[in-house]
Amino acid sequence: MTDVRTTLKRLRDAARRTIRDAGLPSGPPLRPTRRAWQFDALVALVLGIATVYYGVDNANNVVVREIAPGVTVVMPRPSGPVGLAFMVTLAFIASSALVLRRRYPLAVLGVVTAATLATPQSVLRLTFYAFVIAVYSAAVYSPYRAAALAALPVSVVLVGTSGNSVTPIVPNEYVVLLILVPMAVAAVGLRTWKLRTAEGRSRLSALEREQAEALHRAVEQERARIARELHDVVTHNVSVMLIQAGAARKIMATSPEEAGEALFAVEAGGRAAMTELRHVMGLLTMADEGEGTDTGGDLADSAAELAPQPGLDQLEALVGRVRDTGLPVDLTVTGPHRPLPSGLELAAYRVVQEALTNTVKHASGATAAVTIEYGPERLRVEVTDTGGRQGAGAGSGRGLIGLRERLAVYDGTLDTGRRLTGGYRVEALIPLEAL
Repeated sequence: MTDVRTTLKRLRDAARRTIRDAGLPSGPPLRPTRRAWQFDALVALVLGIATVYYGVDNANNVVVREIAPGVTVVMPRPSGPVGLAFMVTLAFIASSALVLRRRYPLAVLGVVTAATLATPQSVLRLTFYAFVIAVYSAAVYSPYRAAALAALPVSVVLVGTSGNSVTPIVPNEYVVLLILVPMAVAAVGLRTWKLRTAEGRSRLSALEREQAEALHRAVEQERARIARELHDVVTHNVSVMLIQAGAARKIMATSPEEAGEALFAVEAGGRAAMTELRHVMGLLTMADEGEGTDTGGDLADSAAELAPQPGLDQLEALVGRVRDTGLPVDLTVTGPHRPLPSGLELAAYRVVQEALTNTVKHASGATAAVTIEYGPERLRVEVTDTGGRQGAGAGSGRGLIGLRERLAVYDGTLDTGRRLTGGYRVEALIPLEAL
């Protein structure tokens, strides 16, 4: 007994789902093109003219039908102004509805079916052809597949069984056509539905591929950004630390105090590098490490992590660290100071940092000059050096490439090259008018 109840419940649930899903579209409604609208309007116009002419031409005639050998039936057609107006109205409704056969196929089928059923039995051709076109349109264009499959046989049965044995609403010579057309239309409709489904799946697959490619590009861009940050932070601070450590090693025996100052500079450079590296690590994860019991030095490290990214207001400290390596650096700031976005200030700071790092590594014994110019429309950052003894080997150029990528975000440009008077020059121009 329980199994029977369970089976009945499943059948009821299945029936409810079927009824509920019958009203859901299997795809988006068709949006006819302008050419399709024009074609349907032309079809409706031609069919309307033909059927109206047919109604007018037969308004005052009679129809003689032979229902058996030697037996004929005379059927008068509607006559007079009222009958003529009625036939013209039916022809107009059935034909004009076809203009909307692609956009609202089921509604058009209902209207044309009603007009066909209302057509006098003596003028069956008045709306029959419009009915055939409406059946075709409902099968091919309706997004409501379940509703269309239910409405088509109902309409065909109603039209096919109307009238009587003497005067069926469908002429006998068109019965075969009425049977074959829905079958062909159903096949075409099924093929069209499959094509739309396949097209929808291909579009979905293409969209998924585009999203995957966009995600991949975003990941690559983020990796490149982090790589630039790591390069700028590590290269500058490690270069300064190496020079300071080398100097301390050379004077350790003869000048312990100066060696201690150099080692202190190494320590300061290491702390600065760690602080900036924590910022870079923050780009990789925003998760809290959860060290809630840290005290003393750990609290200081946490405070350092919360410090903002370096900007132009920290150039003095940057230049000071470079001076400690033995490289004379002049810093000049011109123009009225104005607040700038943190990202833009970081890009300008990295330009100075990278240029001074290259001078320390590749131009030992030179002097450098840093110029910051706040203009009305742009920020100009220039770093020059006088040249010196060749230091480490030529770099990979990755640092300058990273600077150009940074500046490109703000429509900035980077100009680098050797000076005619000797040495090297790095100039960055960043537009400010949009800020």
